Amino acid sequence: MAREQDSMHIAVIGAGVVGVTTAYALRKRGHDVTVIERHANAGLETSFGNAGQRSYGVVYPWASAAMVRQALPWLLKTDGPLKLSLPPSLESWRFLLASLRFAYAPGVYGGNKRAMLRMGLFSRRCFETLEQELSLTFDGGHRGLLQLASSPAMMAEYRATATVLDELAIPYRLLGPREVRALEPGMVGDGPLHGAIRYETDGTGDCHLFSQALAQICLDRGVRFLYQHQVERLLADRQRLHGLMLRPAEGRNVTLDIDAAVVCAGCWSPGLLAELGLRLPIYPVKGYSLTAPITDAQRAPVSTVHDDNYKVVSTRLGDRLRATGFVELADYRRSIPAARLATIRKSVAARFPGCADLDHADAWTGFRPMTPDGPAILGRGPRDNLYLNTGHGTFGWTLSAGSAELLAQLVDGEPTAMALDAFRPDRFQAGH
Repeated sequence: MAREQDSMHIAVIGAGVVGVTTAYALRKRGHDVTVIERHANAGLETSFGNAGQRSYGVVYPWASAAMVRQALPWLLKTDGPLKLSLPPSLESWRFLLASLRFAYAPGVYGGNKRAMLRMGLFSRRCFETLEQELSLTFDGGHRGLLQLASSPAMMAEYRATATVLDELAIPYRLLGPREVRALEPGMVGDGPLHGAIRYETDGTGDCHLFSQALAQICLDRGVRFLYQHQVERLLADRQRLHGLMLRPAEGRNVTLDIDAAVVCAGCWSPGLLAELGLRLPIYPVKGYSLTAPITDAQRAPVSTVHDDNYKVVSTRLGDRLRATGFVELADYRRSIPAARLATIRKSVAARFPGCADLDHADAWTGFRPMTPDGPAILGRGPRDNLYLNTGHGTFGWTLSAGSAELLAQLVDGEPTAMALDAFRPDRFQAGH
Protein backbone atom coordinates (compact mmCIF):
# COMPACT_ATOMS: atom_id res chain seq x y z
CA MET A 1 0.00 0.00 0.00
CA ALA A 2 1.15 3.54 -0.66
CA ARG A 3 1.96 5.49 2.54
CA GLU A 4 -0.75 8.04 3.34
CA GLN A 5 1.58 11.00 2.77
CA ASP A 6 2.52 9.58 -0.63
CA SER A 7 -1.02 9.06 -1.87
CA MET A 8 -1.96 11.01 -4.99
CA HIS A 9 -5.05 11.93 -6.94
CA ILE A 10 -4.55 9.91 -10.11
CA ALA A 11 -6.78 10.07 -13.18
CA VAL A 12 -7.18 6.91 -15.24
CA ILE A 13 -8.34 7.68 -18.77
CA GLY A 14 -10.45 4.82 -20.09
CA ALA A 15 -12.70 2.25 -18.37
CA GLY A 16 -12.01 -0.77 -20.52
CA VAL A 17 -10.48 -3.80 -18.84
CA VAL A 18 -7.01 -2.20 -18.82
CA GLY A 19 -8.27 1.03 -17.27
CA VAL A 20 -10.39 -0.69 -14.62
CA THR A 21 -7.63 -3.10 -13.54
CA THR A 22 -5.26 -0.11 -13.38
CA ALA A 23 -7.73 1.83 -11.21
CA TYR A 24 -8.05 -1.17 -8.90
CA ALA A 25 -4.27 -1.62 -8.57
CA LEU A 26 -3.76 2.07 -7.78
CA ARG A 27 -6.64 2.24 -5.31
CA LYS A 28 -5.35 -0.86 -3.54
CA ARG A 29 -2.11 1.05 -2.93
CA GLY A 30 -3.98 3.90 -1.28
CA HIS A 31 -4.26 6.40 -4.12
CA ASP A 32 -7.30 8.58 -4.77
CA VAL A 33 -8.43 7.49 -8.23
CA THR A 34 -10.80 9.07 -10.76
CA VAL A 35 -11.65 7.13 -13.92
CA ILE A 36 -12.79 9.09 -16.98
CA GLU A 37 -14.78 7.21 -19.62
CA ARG A 38 -16.62 8.56 -22.67
CA HIS A 39 -19.15 5.72 -22.64
CA ALA A 40 -21.98 5.24 -20.14
CA ASN A 41 -20.35 2.31 -18.33
CA ALA A 42 -17.20 0.22 -18.08
CA GLY A 43 -16.12 -2.30 -20.70
CA LEU A 44 -18.27 -1.04 -23.58
CA GLU A 45 -15.62 -0.66 -26.28
CA THR A 46 -12.93 -3.24 -27.17
CA SER A 47 -13.58 -5.15 -23.93
CA PHE A 48 -17.22 -5.78 -24.84
CA GLY A 49 -17.23 -8.71 -27.27
CA ASN A 50 -13.66 -9.99 -27.53
CA ALA A 51 -12.59 -13.62 -27.79
CA GLY A 52 -12.99 -14.41 -24.10
CA GLN A 53 -9.62 -16.15 -23.93
CA ARG A 54 -6.92 -15.34 -21.40
CA SER A 55 -4.09 -16.75 -23.47
CA TYR A 56 -1.07 -16.17 -21.25
CA GLY A 57 1.07 -18.69 -23.15
CA VAL A 58 0.02 -17.57 -26.64
CA VAL A 59 0.93 -13.87 -26.61
CA TYR A 60 3.14 -12.82 -29.54
CA PRO A 61 3.83 -9.90 -31.87
CA TRP A 62 1.57 -9.85 -34.88
CA ALA A 63 4.43 -8.62 -37.12
CA SER A 64 6.49 -11.66 -38.06
CA ALA A 65 8.24 -12.87 -41.19
CA ALA A 66 5.80 -15.83 -41.29
CA MET A 67 2.81 -13.47 -41.20
CA VAL A 68 4.25 -11.41 -44.05
CA ARG A 69 4.70 -14.54 -46.19
CA GLN A 70 1.09 -15.56 -45.55
CA ALA A 71 -0.42 -12.09 -45.93
CA LEU A 72 -1.07 -12.09 -49.69
CA PRO A 73 -2.66 -15.59 -49.81
CA TRP A 74 -4.83 -14.63 -46.84
CA LEU A 75 -5.93 -11.41 -48.54
CA LEU A 76 -6.85 -13.27 -51.73
CA LYS A 77 -8.75 -16.05 -49.95
CA THR A 78 -12.47 -15.44 -49.42
CA ASP A 79 -12.34 -16.89 -45.92
CA GLY A 80 -8.85 -15.60 -45.23
CA PRO A 81 -8.28 -14.16 -41.73
CA LEU A 82 -6.58 -10.95 -42.94
CA LYS A 83 -8.63 -8.24 -44.64
CA LEU A 84 -7.72 -4.81 -45.97
CA SER A 85 -10.35 -2.26 -46.91
CA LEU A 86 -9.88 -0.79 -50.37
CA PRO A 87 -8.59 1.69 -51.10
CA PRO A 88 -6.29 1.51 -48.05
CA SER A 89 -6.03 4.70 -46.03
CA LEU A 90 -2.74 6.45 -45.41
CA GLU A 91 -2.91 5.25 -41.78
CA SER A 92 -3.31 1.63 -42.96
CA TRP A 93 -0.26 1.92 -45.21
CA ARG A 94 1.82 3.45 -42.45
CA PHE A 95 0.89 0.67 -40.06
CA LEU A 96 1.59 -2.06 -42.62
CA LEU A 97 4.98 -0.60 -43.58
CA ALA A 98 5.99 -0.21 -39.94
CA SER A 99 4.90 -3.80 -39.25
CA LEU A 100 6.96 -5.00 -42.21
CA ARG A 101 10.02 -3.18 -40.90
CA PHE A 102 9.72 -4.74 -37.45
CA ALA A 103 8.96 -8.19 -38.86
CA TYR A 104 12.37 -8.31 -40.61
CA ALA A 105 14.45 -6.34 -38.06
CA PRO A 106 17.06 -8.81 -36.71
CA GLY A 107 16.18 -10.16 -33.29
CA VAL A 108 13.16 -7.93 -32.74
CA TYR A 109 10.41 -10.53 -33.12
CA GLY A 110 12.06 -13.08 -30.84
CA GLY A 111 12.92 -10.54 -28.17
CA ASN A 112 9.44 -9.02 -28.19
CA LYS A 113 7.76 -12.42 -28.08
CA ARG A 114 9.75 -13.42 -24.99
CA ALA A 115 8.94 -10.10 -23.31
CA MET A 116 5.23 -10.54 -24.03
CA LEU A 117 5.24 -14.12 -22.77
CA ARG A 118 6.93 -13.03 -19.55
CA MET A 119 4.20 -10.45 -19.07
CA GLY A 120 1.63 -13.16 -19.79
CA LEU A 121 3.07 -15.34 -17.02
CA PHE A 122 3.05 -12.40 -14.62
CA SER A 123 -0.52 -11.47 -15.60
CA ARG A 124 -1.73 -14.96 -14.86
CA ARG A 125 -0.36 -14.72 -11.32
CA CYS A 126 -2.06 -11.33 -10.93
CA PHE A 127 -5.38 -12.74 -12.14
CA GLU A 128 -5.08 -15.62 -9.67
CA THR A 129 -4.56 -13.11 -6.85
CA LEU A 130 -7.52 -11.01 -7.99
CA GLU A 131 -9.81 -14.03 -8.15
CA GLN A 132 -8.69 -15.20 -4.69
CA GLU A 133 -9.21 -11.77 -3.13
CA LEU A 134 -12.48 -10.80 -4.78
CA SER A 135 -15.84 -12.33 -5.51
CA LEU A 136 -16.13 -11.80 -9.27
CA THR A 137 -18.70 -13.41 -11.55
CA PHE A 138 -17.62 -13.34 -15.20
CA ASP A 139 -17.89 -16.92 -16.54
CA GLY A 140 -14.15 -17.29 -15.94
CA GLY A 141 -11.91 -20.31 -15.52
CA HIS A 142 -8.45 -21.73 -16.21
CA ARG A 143 -9.10 -24.97 -18.10
CA GLY A 144 -6.49 -24.59 -20.80
CA LEU A 145 -6.37 -23.51 -24.43
CA LEU A 146 -6.06 -25.69 -27.52
CA GLN A 147 -4.48 -24.53 -30.78
CA LEU A 148 -5.51 -27.02 -33.44
CA ALA A 149 -3.28 -28.16 -36.28
CA SER A 150 -5.09 -28.65 -39.59
CA SER A 151 -1.90 -29.82 -41.31
CA PRO A 152 1.43 -31.52 -40.52
CA ALA A 153 3.14 -28.19 -41.27
CA MET A 154 1.21 -26.53 -38.44
CA MET A 155 2.23 -29.29 -36.02
CA ALA A 156 5.83 -28.62 -37.03
CA GLU A 157 5.32 -24.93 -36.15
CA TYR A 158 4.01 -25.91 -32.72
CA ARG A 159 7.08 -28.08 -32.13
CA ALA A 160 9.25 -25.08 -32.94
CA THR A 161 7.19 -22.92 -30.57
CA ALA A 162 7.77 -25.48 -27.83
CA THR A 163 11.46 -24.46 -27.67
CA VAL A 164 10.51 -20.99 -26.39
CA LEU A 165 7.88 -22.42 -24.05
CA ASP A 166 10.48 -24.76 -22.53
CA GLU A 167 12.87 -21.83 -22.12
CA LEU A 168 10.27 -19.85 -20.14
CA ALA A 169 8.85 -22.88 -18.28
CA ILE A 170 5.36 -22.38 -19.75
CA PRO A 171 3.32 -25.60 -19.29
CA TYR A 172 2.12 -27.17 -22.56
CA ARG A 173 1.48 -30.48 -24.28
CA LEU A 174 1.74 -31.55 -27.91
CA LEU A 175 -1.24 -33.75 -28.68
CA GLY A 176 -2.35 -36.19 -31.35
CA PRO A 177 -5.89 -36.15 -32.79
CA ARG A 178 -7.22 -38.76 -30.31
CA GLU A 179 -5.91 -36.79 -27.34
CA VAL A 180 -7.47 -33.62 -28.71
CA ARG A 181 -10.88 -35.22 -29.03
CA ALA A 182 -10.58 -36.71 -25.54
CA LEU A 183 -10.07 -33.21 -24.12
CA GLU A 184 -12.79 -31.71 -26.32
CA PRO A 185 -15.36 -34.50 -26.81
CA GLY A 186 -17.81 -32.09 -28.43
CA MET A 187 -15.42 -31.52 -31.34
CA VAL A 188 -17.09 -33.96 -33.75
CA GLY A 189 -16.99 -31.81 -36.89
CA ASP A 190 -15.24 -32.79 -40.11
CA GLY A 191 -12.54 -30.08 -40.00
CA PRO A 192 -9.03 -31.41 -40.72
CA LEU A 193 -7.10 -32.36 -37.59
CA HIS A 194 -3.47 -33.47 -37.26
CA GLY A 195 -3.07 -32.65 -33.58
CA ALA A 196 -2.76 -29.59 -31.37
CA ILE A 197 -0.74 -27.80 -28.77
CA ARG A 198 -2.41 -27.36 -25.40
CA TYR A 199 -1.49 -24.49 -23.10
CA GLU A 200 -2.26 -26.07 -19.75
CA THR A 201 -2.81 -22.99 -17.57
CA ASP A 202 -4.54 -20.60 -19.98
CA GLY A 203 -8.06 -19.45 -19.24
CA THR A 204 -11.34 -17.96 -20.31
CA GLY A 205 -13.78 -15.31 -19.15
CA ASP A 206 -16.19 -12.65 -20.31
CA CYS A 207 -14.06 -9.49 -20.35
CA HIS A 208 -17.12 -7.23 -20.35
CA LEU A 209 -18.62 -8.86 -17.27
CA PHE A 210 -15.23 -8.80 -15.53
CA SER A 211 -14.73 -5.10 -16.31
CA GLN A 212 -18.13 -4.18 -14.91
CA ALA A 213 -17.77 -6.37 -11.82
CA LEU A 214 -14.33 -4.94 -11.01
CA ALA A 215 -15.54 -1.39 -11.70
CA GLN A 216 -18.28 -1.91 -9.11
CA ILE A 217 -15.73 -3.10 -6.56
CA CYS A 218 -13.58 -0.04 -7.35
CA LEU A 219 -16.63 2.18 -6.85
CA ASP A 220 -17.39 0.50 -3.51
CA ARG A 221 -13.79 1.20 -2.44
CA GLY A 222 -13.94 4.88 -3.24
CA VAL A 223 -12.87 5.15 -6.87
CA ARG A 224 -14.76 7.92 -8.67
CA PHE A 225 -16.08 7.21 -12.17
CA LEU A 226 -16.90 10.05 -14.54
CA TYR A 227 -18.87 8.30 -17.26
CA GLN A 228 -19.90 10.09 -20.44
CA HIS A 229 -16.95 12.44 -20.10
CA GLN A 230 -14.51 12.97 -22.97
CA VAL A 231 -10.93 14.06 -22.26
CA GLU A 232 -10.44 17.04 -24.53
CA ARG A 233 -6.90 17.98 -23.52
CA LEU A 234 -4.06 17.08 -21.19
CA LEU A 235 -3.14 20.34 -19.44
CA ALA A 236 0.62 20.42 -18.98
CA ASP A 237 3.73 22.55 -19.00
CA ARG A 238 7.06 21.29 -20.32
CA GLN A 239 7.68 19.12 -17.27
CA ARG A 240 4.43 18.12 -15.59
CA LEU A 241 0.77 17.44 -16.15
CA HIS A 242 -1.49 19.67 -14.04
CA GLY A 243 -5.00 18.66 -15.04
CA LEU A 244 -7.43 17.42 -17.63
CA MET A 245 -9.97 19.38 -19.62
CA LEU A 246 -13.13 17.28 -19.76
CA ARG A 247 -16.19 17.56 -21.94
CA PRO A 248 -19.27 16.01 -20.31
CA ALA A 249 -22.13 14.69 -22.40
CA GLU A 250 -24.17 17.65 -21.19
CA GLY A 251 -22.96 21.02 -20.00
CA ARG A 252 -19.77 23.00 -20.29
CA ASN A 253 -16.18 21.80 -20.24
CA VAL A 254 -14.72 21.29 -16.79
CA THR A 255 -11.14 21.06 -15.50
CA LEU A 256 -10.05 18.19 -13.26
CA ASP A 257 -7.01 18.93 -11.08
CA ILE A 258 -4.78 15.87 -10.59
CA ASP A 259 -1.38 14.79 -9.31
CA ALA A 260 -0.83 12.20 -12.07
CA ALA A 261 -2.63 10.48 -14.92
CA VAL A 262 -2.56 7.11 -16.67
CA VAL A 263 -3.69 6.87 -20.30
CA CYS A 264 -5.55 3.57 -20.86
CA ALA A 265 -7.60 4.73 -23.83
CA GLY A 266 -6.69 2.01 -26.35
CA CYS A 267 -7.04 3.15 -29.96
CA TRP A 268 -7.94 6.65 -28.79
CA SER A 269 -4.65 7.14 -26.90
CA PRO A 270 -2.58 8.67 -29.75
CA GLY A 271 -4.82 11.74 -30.06
CA LEU A 272 -4.31 12.58 -26.40
CA LEU A 273 -0.52 12.34 -26.53
CA ALA A 274 0.17 14.02 -29.89
CA GLU A 275 -0.12 17.53 -28.47
CA LEU A 276 2.60 16.67 -25.94
CA GLY A 277 4.97 15.55 -28.69
CA LEU A 278 4.67 11.76 -28.38
CA ARG A 279 3.63 9.83 -31.49
CA LEU A 280 2.04 6.49 -30.76
CA PRO A 281 1.59 4.29 -33.87
CA ILE A 282 -1.45 2.46 -32.49
CA TYR A 283 -3.77 1.20 -35.22
CA PRO A 284 -7.41 0.04 -34.72
CA VAL A 285 -7.26 -3.54 -35.98
CA LYS A 286 -10.84 -4.67 -36.46
CA GLY A 287 -12.24 -8.00 -35.30
CA TYR A 288 -15.64 -9.68 -35.24
CA SER A 289 -17.47 -12.00 -32.86
CA LEU A 290 -20.66 -13.98 -32.50
CA THR A 291 -22.10 -14.79 -29.07
CA ALA A 292 -24.79 -17.46 -29.08
CA PRO A 293 -26.70 -19.48 -26.48
CA ILE A 294 -25.40 -23.04 -26.20
CA THR A 295 -28.14 -25.47 -27.20
CA ASP A 296 -26.25 -28.75 -26.65
CA ALA A 297 -23.68 -28.60 -23.85
CA GLN A 298 -22.19 -31.97 -24.87
CA ARG A 299 -21.27 -30.57 -28.27
CA ALA A 300 -19.82 -27.29 -27.04
CA PRO A 301 -16.16 -26.51 -26.28
CA VAL A 302 -14.94 -27.25 -22.78
CA SER A 303 -12.68 -24.18 -22.79
CA THR A 304 -11.01 -22.26 -25.65
CA VAL A 305 -10.23 -23.80 -29.03
CA HIS A 306 -8.33 -21.99 -31.78
CA ASP A 307 -9.18 -23.30 -35.25
CA ASP A 308 -6.06 -22.64 -37.32
CA ASN A 309 -7.93 -23.45 -40.54
CA TYR A 310 -10.11 -20.32 -40.30
CA LYS A 311 -8.15 -18.50 -37.55
CA VAL A 312 -11.33 -18.44 -35.47
CA VAL A 313 -11.39 -18.86 -31.69
CA SER A 314 -14.34 -20.62 -30.03
CA THR A 315 -14.70 -20.14 -26.28
CA ARG A 316 -17.22 -21.42 -23.79
CA LEU A 317 -18.52 -18.68 -21.50
CA GLY A 318 -20.93 -20.38 -19.11
CA ASP A 319 -24.03 -21.21 -21.15
CA ARG A 320 -22.85 -19.16 -24.15
CA LEU A 321 -20.46 -19.69 -27.03
CA ARG A 322 -18.21 -16.82 -28.13
CA ALA A 323 -16.64 -17.27 -31.60
CA THR A 324 -14.21 -14.59 -32.78
CA GLY A 325 -12.10 -13.97 -35.85
CA PHE A 326 -10.40 -11.73 -38.42
CA VAL A 327 -7.67 -9.16 -38.48
CA GLU A 328 -8.99 -6.33 -40.61
CA LEU A 329 -7.48 -2.97 -41.45
CA ALA A 330 -10.50 -0.76 -42.05
CA ASP A 331 -9.77 2.26 -39.86
CA TYR A 332 -12.84 2.96 -37.68
CA ARG A 333 -15.56 1.54 -39.94
CA ARG A 334 -18.06 -0.26 -37.70
CA SER A 335 -19.97 -2.11 -40.43
CA ILE A 336 -20.34 -5.89 -40.03
CA PRO A 337 -20.27 -7.62 -43.46
CA ALA A 338 -22.31 -10.80 -43.60
CA ALA A 339 -19.34 -12.62 -45.17
CA ARG A 340 -17.27 -12.19 -42.00
CA LEU A 341 -19.96 -13.73 -39.84
CA ALA A 342 -20.46 -16.54 -42.35
CA THR A 343 -16.79 -17.51 -42.01
CA ILE A 344 -17.05 -17.59 -38.21
CA ARG A 345 -20.13 -19.83 -38.50
CA LYS A 346 -18.22 -22.15 -40.89
CA SER A 347 -15.46 -22.59 -38.34
CA VAL A 348 -17.89 -23.45 -35.55
CA ALA A 349 -19.74 -25.89 -37.81
CA ALA A 350 -16.44 -27.55 -38.82
CA ARG A 351 -15.45 -28.16 -35.20
CA PHE A 352 -18.52 -28.05 -32.92
CA PRO A 353 -21.59 -28.61 -35.15
CA GLY A 354 -24.94 -28.16 -33.45
CA CYS A 355 -23.51 -26.77 -30.21
CA ALA A 356 -25.14 -23.33 -30.31
CA ASP A 357 -27.96 -21.36 -31.88
CA LEU A 358 -25.83 -19.32 -34.28
CA ASP A 359 -28.92 -18.08 -36.11
CA HIS A 360 -29.78 -16.03 -33.01
CA ALA A 361 -26.27 -14.94 -32.12
CA ASP A 362 -25.32 -11.41 -31.14
CA ALA A 363 -22.88 -10.00 -33.70
CA TRP A 364 -20.20 -7.53 -32.64
CA THR A 365 -17.22 -5.72 -34.06
CA GLY A 366 -14.48 -3.85 -32.23
CA PHE A 367 -11.02 -2.35 -32.61
CA ARG A 368 -7.90 -3.80 -31.02
CA PRO A 369 -5.26 -1.14 -30.26
CA MET A 370 -2.31 -2.71 -32.09
CA THR A 371 1.29 -1.56 -32.14
CA PRO A 372 3.34 -2.41 -35.26
CA ASP A 373 6.01 -4.27 -33.27
CA GLY A 374 3.66 -6.15 -30.91
CA PRO A 375 4.27 -5.19 -27.26
CA ALA A 376 1.92 -2.86 -25.44
CA ILE A 377 2.97 0.67 -24.47
CA LEU A 378 3.68 0.69 -20.75
CA GLY A 379 5.68 3.24 -18.80
CA ARG A 380 6.25 6.90 -18.09
CA GLY A 381 4.99 9.29 -20.77
CA PRO A 382 6.33 12.62 -22.04
CA ARG A 383 5.73 14.37 -18.69
CA ASP A 384 7.06 13.39 -15.26
CA ASN A 385 3.67 12.48 -13.81
CA LEU A 386 2.06 11.03 -16.95
CA TYR A 387 1.95 7.27 -17.49
CA LEU A 388 0.79 5.04 -20.33
CA ASN A 389 -0.82 1.59 -20.21
CA THR A 390 -2.25 1.08 -23.68
CA GLY A 391 -1.77 -0.55 -27.10
CA HIS A 392 -2.25 -4.18 -26.01
CA GLY A 393 -3.61 -5.29 -29.39
CA THR A 394 -5.42 -8.62 -29.23
CA PHE A 395 -4.11 -9.33 -25.73
CA GLY A 396 -5.65 -6.59 -23.58
CA TRP A 397 -7.85 -9.06 -21.66
CA THR A 398 -4.93 -11.46 -21.19
CA LEU A 399 -2.37 -8.87 -20.05
CA SER A 400 -4.62 -6.42 -18.21
CA ALA A 401 -4.05 -7.65 -14.65
CA GLY A 402 -0.29 -7.88 -15.11
CA SER A 403 0.19 -4.55 -16.86
CA ALA A 404 -1.97 -2.83 -14.22
CA GLU A 405 0.22 -4.11 -11.39
CA LEU A 406 3.43 -3.19 -13.25
CA LEU A 407 2.07 0.31 -13.87
CA ALA A 408 1.19 0.70 -10.17
CA GLN A 409 4.74 -0.34 -9.26
CA LEU A 410 6.10 2.35 -11.59
CA VAL A 411 3.84 5.02 -10.12
CA ASP A 412 4.98 4.16 -6.59
CA GLY A 413 8.65 4.19 -7.61
CA GLU A 414 9.17 0.49 -6.93
CA PRO A 415 11.34 -1.90 -8.95
CA THR A 416 9.03 -3.55 -11.47
CA ALA A 417 8.44 -7.30 -11.33
CA MET A 418 9.91 -7.67 -14.83
CA ALA A 419 11.97 -5.63 -17.28
CA LEU A 420 9.87 -3.23 -19.35
CA ASP A 421 12.39 -2.29 -22.08
CA ALA A 422 10.27 -3.85 -24.85
CA PHE A 423 7.22 -1.82 -23.73
CA ARG A 424 8.84 1.66 -23.52
CA PRO A 425 6.48 4.44 -24.70
CA ASP A 426 9.31 6.32 -26.45
CA ARG A 427 10.56 3.39 -28.52
CA PHE A 428 8.92 4.68 -31.70
CA GLN A 429 10.51 8.12 -31.45
CA ALA A 430 13.44 9.11 -33.66
CA GLY A 431 16.74 8.21 -32.06
CA HIS A 432 15.34 5.29 -30.02
